[in-house]
Formats: sequence, structure tokens, C-alpha cells
Amino acid sequence: MMSLSITTPSSITFTSKLNLSKSSFHGIRTAQLSPIHARTSHSTTTTHSSLSMVVKMAKREEELKEIRTKTTEELQEEIVDLKGELFMLRLQRSARNEFKSSEFLRMRKRISRMLTVKREREMEEGITKRISRKLDRKWKKSIVPRPPPSLLKLREEEAAEEAKESS
Repeated sequence: MMSLSITTPSSITFTSKLNLSKSSFHGIRTAQLSPIHARTSHSTTTTHSSLSMVVKMAKREEELKEIRTKTTEELQEEIVDLKGELFMLRLQRSARNEFKSSEFLRMRKRISRMLTVKREREMEEGITKRISRKLDRKWKKSIVPRPPPSLLKLREEEAAEEAKESS
């Protein structure tokens, strides 16, 4: 939040306030110097106040390292699973059920990172963009529809509850 206050025509003060909230994010706090200029009728004084600012760390880089360790087949399986999860989230949204809206962005970004790594590997092998699209079409046609992992887990929980009730 930035504020600019003018008290008298001869003095101008500029301050910067940063509202840091508690979160589960583990990043680095760095000091940022912000000048506060205060003019008086006799002299000009410059003071530096240090503010703590959070810099997002390489959570994305850690995820990319994890993605790059997987084989192409594992990537394709996870892409199919994540797309199924994304579909389930869309169903929940359309049925007006409770869900985390941040999951949409998280899943879409994870899918795009996986597809990027997949394309990087294709480029290393010398596969052109045109051939890559043909391979993608073949791969998409070969996908066997299956329920996403969250739906399987939900079904297992329901079956366990029914078994518990019948006992």
C-alpha cells in the first residue's frame, strides 16, 4: 500500500507500507530500501528505512526438477490424470459444490509444465513441430478413458463406508 501525504507546502513525505500476511509459503525475506524525503525550510534530509519483502523462491524450479526426472510415459499418464481432475473440478463448479478455485490454475500450470518438458525432449530428439502434432493426435486417440484418481478414491471411501454400515 502506498501513501503520499502532504502536510505543508514546504514538506512532502512519501512512505511505503507493505502488508505481509502469514502463509505456508517458505521464501526468502529481503530488505528493500525505500527513501523518505523530508524537506524542511533549512535543510534537506534523506532517510532510508528498511522494509522486509518476500521474494518467491523456486517452487516452480523444484517442480520442474521433479517433472524432468519422470519418463515420457509417466508424464503422459500424469497429464491424463490431471486433465481428469480438471474435468472433475469443472463438474463441481457447475454443480455449485464446494471446491478450491486455486486448484484450476495450479493444475493447468502443472499440465503446461509437463507438456513443455515433453516438447523439450522431442526437440532434443529432433522431432519437428509438425510431426510432434501428429504424434500428439495419435497419443490422444490411444488414451483409454478412465476415472480420475480423486473419483477412484471417493468410490473407495464410499465402498468402505457401505461395508462398515452393513457389518
